Amino acid sequence: MHLAGSLAALVLVPVLIAHIDRGPLLKALSDVSLVEIAIGLLIVQAQIILSALRWRFTAQRLGQDMPLGWAVREYYIATALNQTLPGGVAGDALRAYRSRTSAPSGIRLAAKSVIIERLSGQMAFFAVCACGLFFWPGLLASVFPVGLLPVALLSAAALIVILVLAWKKLAPLRDDLAQVFVRNGAWKRQAGLSLSAVGSYILLFWFAAHATGGTLPLSGLVTVVPLCLLSMLIPTGFGGWGTREAAAAALWPLIGLASAQGVAASVTYGALVLVGALPGLLLLLVSHRAAAKEAHRESRA
Repeated sequence: MHLAGSLAALVLVPVLIAHIDRGPLLKALSDVSLVEIAIGLLIVQAQIILSALRWRFTAQRLGQDMPLGWAVREYYIATALNQTLPGGVAGDALRAYRSRTSAPSGIRLAAKSVIIERLSGQMAFFAVCACGLFFWPGLLASVFPVGLLPVALLSAAALIVILVLAWKKLAPLRDDLAQVFVRNGAWKRQAGLSLSAVGSYILLFWFAAHATGGTLPLSGLVTVVPLCLLSMLIPTGFGGWGTREAAAAALWPLIGLASAQGVAASVTYGALVLVGALPGLLLLLVSHRAAAKEAHRESRA
């Protein structure tokens, strides 16, 4: 069932392409230069390294230490698997499993470090989305001409419900959350790393839009782009493909750009992240072979 949902999300890409003006879309994609591709791939490397630094800091706050190079390698592997396997969480599960030996309490602490690290990134995304609230009334004025008050009240009520449910759900982790985010000024470094990582994701989306000829206004960086990226959190599909393009097609007209431009930017973004993360598969193969050789040597000793 989960695989079927992932495949259904993936099918959204050709469906969207079939229902929008393919001429501008294909032209936008063909306009991306090799230099722009190279720059985009460099931004992806920054994404992965910043996220790895956040994970290492989070783990250290919980008592799990790991070498910097090892953390970066494991994050490359996790990102590659999240991009190529359905659901978008297989890489994180493997990251927790492979880091269990460095955690004092084994897999339980390792999994906790990964969960809280991902939570830190999501909190940063929501913080950026909150900044976008200043721009949404103007963007939605043409969509809801009868007034934005009912929409605002409904959104506020939904946000309160989500926060209450999340607070109850995270009850077993509250002490760990305080250790990671609050005590001894941890919030400064945690916020810096998370906001930097989120900023690199937004920068890459802006760059993908620019490379395909649909440069975003400032308001788009804190409104439609974060929502497109948040759509990737839906636990289905392969690396956000399908849901991200659908979100871009629906949201781009709100900032005065065509749906085709949104899809072009989203496809370019997804391709850059996928290619930029592929070295992780090579690192997984190398580490697997090294582990196999070590096990063979131990068996012969």
